[in-house]
Amino acid sequence: MIWLGIDTSNTPLSVALVEEGRVLIEHTDSFPTTHSVAAMPAIERIMKEAGITPDQLDAIAVAKGPGSYTGIRIGMTLAKTLAWSLEIPVYPVSSLAVLAAPGKWFSGVTVSIMDARRQHVFAGVYQDQQPLVERHLAFDELLTFLHEQEQPVLWCGQDVHKFTEAIAASGLTSYLAGVAEQLPRASELVALAQHSEPTPEIHTLTPDYLRLTEAEVNWMKANE
Repeated sequence: MIWLGIDTSNTPLSVALVEEGRVLIEHTDSFPTTHSVAAMPAIERIMKEAGITPDQLDAIAVAKGPGSYTGIRIGMTLAKTLAWSLEIPVYPVSSLAVLAAPGKWFSGVTVSIMDARRQHVFAGVYQDQQPLVERHLAFDELLTFLHEQEQPVLWCGQDVHKFTEAIAASGLTSYLAGVAEQLPRASELVALAQHSEPTPEIHTLTPDYLRLTEAEVNWMKANE
């Protein structure tokens, strides 16, 4: 079984081909490029280099969010279009769970974060790869929750560096994932997808933003 993994949910771009648990090829970068321009060429490139044709794909795993509104939509649209045309299933996976992959051997809780601005984050808190929290919240609220767990914490994600002072002052027993582990890996996305269920109807698959879009907020205000 050959999987295509696609993660465009934030600045990093990661795509991979995985066959029977073996990574055939993976491309991951953190250049601030436009995913609408870079993602499909990256997919075409890894497939060409791996000698895989579209008709050989059996399933697609895609990061469903949270993250960049535009980035998530690009990845989801690519996954849905390819899956529909090839008549193969799509497996949506939490972008936060993908970021937290370095914690699968960690004894404690693993926290993956994405900066959501104004001292808020998208945060996933996991123990034994099971989610305790996946939501949009204030960073102070996240620290309070972690104190309640009374366990060591492994921090994952490129945006952790924006909160290092607050983490250091929190009194938590904290560890940082390695530099190479801060990026999402499409191969890890596929690994998580293999333990989940495909979306029952491709056309109804929607991103999981974990908060309202600005347009939705403005509409609600205008219609109060």
